[in-house]
Amino acid sequence: MRCIKIKIIKAAVSYATIRRYMSRASKATLYAAALIGAAALIWLAWQYYPANPLPRLTCQPHCAQVNLDGQDLARADLNRVNFTGASLNQANLHRATLLMALLSGAQLREANLYEADLSSAVLDQADLRYAMLERAILRSATLRGADLRDANLAGADLRVADFSGAQMERAILTGASLVDANLTNAVLRRADLRNANLRNAVLRYADLRGADLTGADLMGADLMGARLPHDLFLNSLDDVTRLLNGGFSAAGGFDRQCHAGDLAG
Repeated sequence: MRCIKIKIIKAAVSYATIRRYMSRASKATLYAAALIGAAALIWLAWQYYPANPLPRLTCQPHCAQVNLDGQDLARADLNRVNFTGASLNQANLHRATLLMALLSGAQLREANLYEADLSSAVLDQADLRYAMLERAILRSATLRGADLRDANLAGADLRVADFSGAQMERAILTGASLVDANLTNAVLRRADLRNANLRNAVLRYADLRGADLTGADLMGADLMGARLPHDLFLNSLDDVTRLLNGGFSAAGGFDRQCHAGDLAG
């Protein structure tokens, strides 16, 4: 009988010991989970609220005529800011957001606007010579009479943008989306438009002499009165099906007023 009691006592002691170990293990697991959760929260806070906050201008939202040459405004929130006549030459606006910003007459020579969002922004008469606009978003933006000579707009989203009367000589527009864009009277001499999407774009009286349109999609484009590259004209004659069923037919074909001299590269 005594042996049985001893065994019962030992079993009870073992059970209590196991419970203590399990309790300690549970606490350790809880501590570990709490530490992991705290680390995750700190990481998220660091990502969304960095030690160096996004730049903000003291003049916002009224920054007309302000000199911001060479300023670092990468990722800045500049939505609806008035930059009319402002000087932003060589400014770093990498991935900045300028939704509906006013930049009429602004100086943006050699500015870095890589992947910047300028949707519905107004850049009429703006100086964007040599500006970096690669993969930028200018959807529904207006750039009437803007100077984009030698600017890089490769892969940019330029859908429904208004470039009427813009100077775009030697501009790089490879792979850019110009669907429904207005390029009336735009000067695109020697521009690089390889693989650009120009579907339903309006190119009336645009000057495309010397431009490279290799692989460009001109379906539905309006080319009435446009001065086209000589090689595009010849390629179109070689591809009668595309000429009749493609973009040129919607514009009434090549404008009858165009002369061979006008089409020379």
